Amino acid sequence: MTSYPRPSPITSTVDFGVAEGIQHGYLKLPVSVDESAWGAVMIPITVVAGGEGPTALLTAGIHGDEYEGITALHSLAATLSPEQVNGRVIIIPMANLPAAMAGLRTSPMDKGNLNRSFPGNPDGTVTEQIADYMNRVLIPKCDVALDLHSGGRTLDILPFAAFHALNNDWQERSCLAAATAFSAPYVLKMVELDATRLYDTAVERQGKVFVTTELGGGGTSTPRSVEITKRGVENFLIHNHILEGDITPSEELPIYLDMQSADCYIQSEHSGLLEMMVTLGDRVETGDVLARVYDMTRTGVPPVEYCARNAGILMARRFPAQVGMGDTIAVIANEVASLERK
Repeated sequence: MTSYPRPSPITSTVDFGVAEGIQHGYLKLPVSVDESAWGAVMIPITVVAGGEGPTALLTAGIHGDEYEGITALHSLAATLSPEQVNGRVIIIPMANLPAAMAGLRTSPMDKGNLNRSFPGNPDGTVTEQIADYMNRVLIPKCDVALDLHSGGRTLDILPFAAFHALNNDWQERSCLAAATAFSAPYVLKMVELDATRLYDTAVERQGKVFVTTELGGGGTSTPRSVEITKRGVENFLIHNHILEGDITPSEELPIYLDMQSADCYIQSEHSGLLEMMVTLGDRVETGDVLARVYDMTRTGVPPVEYCARNAGILMARRFPAQVGMGDTIAVIANEVASLERK
């Protein structure tokens, strides 16, 4: 006999069946904790419906220390009206609310990383229950999905929109077109270190058009990074015919980047003080010294040098000056003329 999971314990105060109008409400997850015996995690959600058309699911705050997306979606939820929308826009600025409120990558309630928790579990931890609701309730409601990320407190990353290599040719091309329309300075065909439990993979498995981003880092935001994010969200909705208007391009032509393999990631085998030798966005050649790591426990010891394993552009770097074993120091992507599937 097939065993099916129970319904999600999360309930919504918004009605997804309303054809037109705007609703601001919550996804309510019951919890019983020291501070509140009969409490709930209250995840803000906005639904803007304007009649016939596709549904876009816009998420941010899957990691709580990544602020460009959280800021852009809070702004959108406060300004978007049903009269502007063809179809429906579901806006969740802080999907992992406990992490966002604490300013942490992971939830302080269970140390859960929401982007490593899919497909989720309705009987699991708080983070697993959020993932389950997103997987079984929210993703099936959308046609297209945009998930906004940046580097958080430990990484600084070039602003890019990204898609993944997929088995379905139509789906991959649609994701590339949507990522290009976002109009970030860079467009990346992304290779993940482990995609099995990502939100990205959960959306793609359901056949949806999906775009993810990295839009800055260091656990903060800047006027430029927020402007790129807000413009990109609007462009994504225009591209998918949910908003009227023309795509607003980046000030410069986009640079296309491809990650050939996981060798793009340079990870530290030492703990110590990090000295970066190249700047984010710099072009490097194979063998170039990217960084040095100094032993902080003694003097007179030469630093260990980390070199590029491939030529390309430094697209991401560790942000804190201290580094531990296993931390990613740098990510190198190849500049290409086109990302079209061959």
